[in-house]
Amino acid sequence: MQGKVALVTGGDSGIGRSVCLHFAMEGATVGFTYVKGIEDVDKDETIKLIKQLKPPSSKDPIAIQADLGYESECQRVVDEYGRIDILVNNAAEQHLSHSMDDVTESRLERVFRTNIFSQFFLTRHALKYMREGSAIINSTSVNAYSGGSEVLDYTATKGAIVAFTRGLALQLASKGIRVNAVAPGPVWTPLQPASMPAESMKGLGSSVPMGRAAQPHEIAPCYVFLACNECSSYFTGQVLHPNGKNASSIATHNEPSTCLGFLLMVFVSELVGFRWNDC
Repeated sequence: MQGKVALVTGGDSGIGRSVCLHFAMEGATVGFTYVKGIEDVDKDETIKLIKQLKPPSSKDPIAIQADLGYESECQRVVDEYGRIDILVNNAAEQHLSHSMDDVTESRLERVFRTNIFSQFFLTRHALKYMREGSAIINSTSVNAYSGGSEVLDYTATKGAIVAFTRGLALQLASKGIRVNAVAPGPVWTPLQPASMPAESMKGLGSSVPMGRAAQPHEIAPCYVFLACNECSSYFTGQVLHPNGKNASSIATHNEPSTCLGFLLMVFVSELVGFRWNDC
């Protein structure tokens, strides 16, 4: 990824931060968005870590504060950042709801703005700067396939992201721009305790056959794989499923299973000499 320029939304913490760090280790120049006043400390820590890990040839990271639920903000971020080779639409929010009555109109709009409107708006404006060989990676969720009864609005947005990914991949294929997604299972990120009661956190990942939730660094290599043309040049409209269990029950006929995706990842990365042991 030497010489590539990446923009990661929600890159201040969790999966987004880990993606930024992995991109930086592979030589990309990285920029990310964050929410001012809420994620300032996380932003500063991410900047510090990227500077420690990036090679001297890469430019320093850039952090841009924005509310990505609004098109004007998305346009400002893209125009401020400029060149984009890799766009990672990762910003998200979720809120606990025990019934549909808990999901107010204002909250429904807010979650859709953050989770799916932002992806549409950012992509639209980023395409002005993206060229053949560029890559777009959208963060969806296992909930898009298995459902999430206590995060119904969040689940609906994640299903929309899968459809958005497939449609956009078809639209951009002739331009040589690949569009893929990652659908993680349960992951230990700040999003979880910020939206769930403490008692719910105790069992996070307990229903997964592996018996635990993932750490962000276990998910980030999927994004490196999909961002790198040397590894995934024939991948578009696909979803990787790092979820700690057999994905055959949720993958559709259009999608590779998790096992196939990761076998390809390991094989090709070894072939081209990627530093996966550093990840």
